[in-house]
Amino acid sequence: MSESKDKPDDYDEEDLIRSEFESIVSGLSLDESAPTSYLDDLDRIDEESFVQPNPPRQTPLGFIASAKRAINRWFNRGYHEDDGAAL
Repeated sequence: MSESKDKPDDYDEEDLIRSEFESIVSGLSLDESAPTSYLDDLDRIDEESFVQPNPPRQTPLGFIASAKRAINRWFNRGYHEDDGAAL
C-alpha cells in the first residue's frame, strides 16, 4: 500500500519549489567587477569612525588619588555570597 509519486499534487509541489529556487537564483549577480570589496568597505568604515582617545597625563598625586578611589570602590563593593572564591 505504498503511495506512488504519480499524483499531480507531488508534481505541483516540486514545480513550485523549482520555480521559487529559479526566481531566487535569477536575482543573484555573479559579477565580481565591483570597484571595492567587502573588506575594503570595512577598512573604510574603521578609518572614518574610530578616533583613538588621547587622555591627558596624570600627575603622581592624581594617580595615587585614582588608585585610592579604585581600591575603596573594590573594598566597598558589597557582599556577594557566590563570588567564585568558595572552596
